[in-house]
Amino acid sequence: MNFTFTEDQLAFRGAISRFLMTEAAPEMLREIWETDAGRSPDLRGKIAEQGLTALSVPEACGGLGMDDMAWALMTQELGYYAIPDSLGDTAYLAAGLLSGLPASGQSDHWLAQIAAGSIRVAVGHPVNPWVADAHMADLLLLAHDDEVHALRPDQVELQANRSIDVSRRLYDVKWTPSAETRIAGAGVGAVLWAQTLNRGALSVAGQLVGLAQRMLDLSVDYVSQRKQFGKPIGSFQAVKHQLADVAARIEFAKPVLYRAAHALARDEADVDVRISHARLTCCEASWMAARHGIQVHGAMGYTWEVDLQMFMKRAWALDNAWGDRALHKTRVDQHLLGAPLLPGSTFEE
Repeated sequence: MNFTFTEDQLAFRGAISRFLMTEAAPEMLREIWETDAGRSPDLRGKIAEQGLTALSVPEACGGLGMDDMAWALMTQELGYYAIPDSLGDTAYLAAGLLSGLPASGQSDHWLAQIAAGSIRVAVGHPVNPWVADAHMADLLLLAHDDEVHALRPDQVELQANRSIDVSRRLYDVKWTPSAETRIAGAGVGAVLWAQTLNRGALSVAGQLVGLAQRMLDLSVDYVSQRKQFGKPIGSFQAVKHQLADVAARIEFAKPVLYRAAHALARDEADVDVRISHARLTCCEASWMAARHGIQVHGAMGYTWEVDLQMFMKRAWALDNAWGDRALHKTRVDQHLLGAPLLPGSTFEE
């Protein structure tokens, strides 16, 4: 069996990576984040032109019709270049949720707008107390007793919440459910919200791997240039071991991420535990990359002037997005130890 990605998938990832390398350099992101909105319509439009917003939209609505496996690659690029995660909320989570609704002209219209990059969608979920980029959303998809509600900006009240990651724009959303805003009942909605939680956790896991790789690359560059006792500090064995540990953790996290995406794309029975396993594994990789990155930078990596802090703080902030560690550890625990662990569970009497 061939477990590798197709040439088309890898080529698309390469094209997106080259594009973001030019259009989303750290100095450009800093300028964007220091604006009141914290977002660049121009950059969002260029990303749409690359086809990223159309990735999950069905072909009938003008999209590319690709599945979760493609996002296992794309979210790594979003993390590596510190692209605001609300892009994934619109192009991945909202597109997946709307595609699962019963066919209607309204949902098809929204999907076509997502594919064209002409609409921003914010997605709220019970596990996320704050909604990312709600201040710029043209449409908000929110949950109420498993129902799915679609609201316009004028139907909600927003209260901003600060984050350690200045690039994130989080809001407490107050709204009133009604028959007018409901687009799916609790029966259909429960399934859709469960899928959205898994997609959100997978998106975060992919971003964390990308963030870990970027922090590792920045650390390798730094230790290659920083000298002590007349030698680059990267030549010291202790520094090599720290960065080698990070590289190994990233490589062990990737197959777990890809296996989870495969399970989600095919709606396998154990998809929940696969997603949670990936979420926890990728989080550990990013935290190790941040911790060792600070150490090899001599703690200056935390300061605003050093690019490392941009990716480090994003990794910290994403640690509690789309389910915290407790939620995902509980899902793994229930899968592994759901039944009482008795002698008969291991040995035959």
